[in-house]
Amino acid sequence: EPIQDGPNCGIAHPIEVSGFAGGIQLRPAAKLNCTMTKVFATWVKNELVPDTRFRYFSGVKTIYQMSSYSCRKMNSRRNNPWSEHAKGNALDIGKFVLRSGKEIDVRKKGFFAFREKGLLKSVRQDSCKYFNTVLGPGDAYHGDHFHFDLRSRKSGYRHCSL
Repeated sequence: EPIQDGPNCGIAHPIEVSGFAGGIQLRPAAKLNCTMTKVFATWVKNELVPDTRFRYFSGVKTIYQMSSYSCRKMNSRRNNPWSEHAKGNALDIGKFVLRSGKEIDVRKKGFFAFREKGLLKSVRQDSCKYFNTVLGPGDAYHGDHFHFDLRSRKSGYRHCSL
């Protein structure tokens, strides 16, 4: 059913995403629009899965999301523009669990976490090819997660915090 939460929030054809090809789970399930679902699934298949296999010899078992559809303004600040979350056009990711059982939290890693740092650097760089906005982790509003969205800007500008 369509989601309509006032004039600025909603998804005409919402998709509840709970997993991807290859048995990869998304927990909890996310409510997204069709385009965001397709782009995120493509990124998982073409970038995240091969990267984890290369670095850890293990595929992805579960991706933990922290926010999908949410009728709110950017950074939950009253005077800000509407968030892409309000259209199901954004997804926040906080953790990956590999088939080997290894958990990779996206927050800043310690000095000796070379493999995890490498994977997270690849996640950031590779996702910038797919999403129009990539934020975090590490800034004030995205300290514990990656924010991916498909916000369209008139200038065609893509914002990637690298």
